Amino acid sequence: YHDTAESIHISILDEPIQVRKMILDGSADFALLPSTMAAILYNMGFDYRLAAIPVWGTLYLFGGDTSIKCWEDLRNKRIHVMARGMTPDLLFRFLLEKNGLNPDKDIILDYSFPTHINLSNAVAAGEAKLAVLSEPQVSLVIKRNKNMHRIFDLNSEWNKVQGSPVAQTAFIVREDILRSDPQLVERIVSSCERSVHWVNTYPDSAAVLIVKHGILPDVEVAVSAIPGSNMNFVRAQGIRDEIEKYFAVFYKMNPDIIGRKMPDENFYY
Repeated sequence: YHDTAESIHISILDEPIQVRKMILDGSADFALLPSTMAAILYNMGFDYRLAAIPVWGTLYLFGGDTSIKCWEDLRNKRIHVMARGMTPDLLFRFLLEKNGLNPDKDIILDYSFPTHINLSNAVAAGEAKLAVLSEPQVSLVIKRNKNMHRIFDLNSEWNKVQGSPVAQTAFIVREDILRSDPQLVERIVSSCERSVHWVNTYPDSAAVLIVKHGILPDVEVAVSAIPGSNMNFVRAQGIRDEIEKYFAVFYKMNPDIIGRKMPDENFYY
């Protein structure tokens, strides 16, 4: 943002790693990124605080295989997952184990397509029969290939096991802005909170704006993606227990994914 003009520039990027680069070079005042990545950056000493969790799970097991009705049906199947060791991979591995499957022996996890875009294109083209995909890529693929469908809602499956939703996406703010202009921070946080509520309440109108601003290519895809994205803007300070419960799963599986330690209380704004 620019303080004198009170203008806001918004960058919409394809992959979380691009957002991370903006954190590393200090060009982002506010950012949306995976909450595990936010924890890593905080633990590395970057001065950003967690303001809210706006997205509560966008991941689905997805594909054209109509024979899969339960987790046991995945045995000996090849399932494509982007980015070994990142959130989709570890979350899916956790759910496999909780449902009686060894991810290293009972199924084949394939990491041939390392980004959301690569993987969604492969699924749409039929090169990947089963995949862990995120909205809005799920809705984009269905638009291109009507034979594909959501098999498991991994967010619901996580909730069954953990009793709490997937605190997947973080909204973070730079510490020096919090100190220098807390009123501006509150205005932006409140605006985001109202915007998420409006999108969920009026998805058809929101879809038109999503297309207008080049976020998604058509209204049908946008309308489909909105409910599947599980947007609910909740301020971090009031849900610290839920966030820590989410982090604890990944810390136990691979401490590196949250920066080798649980973020301390100063992480939460």
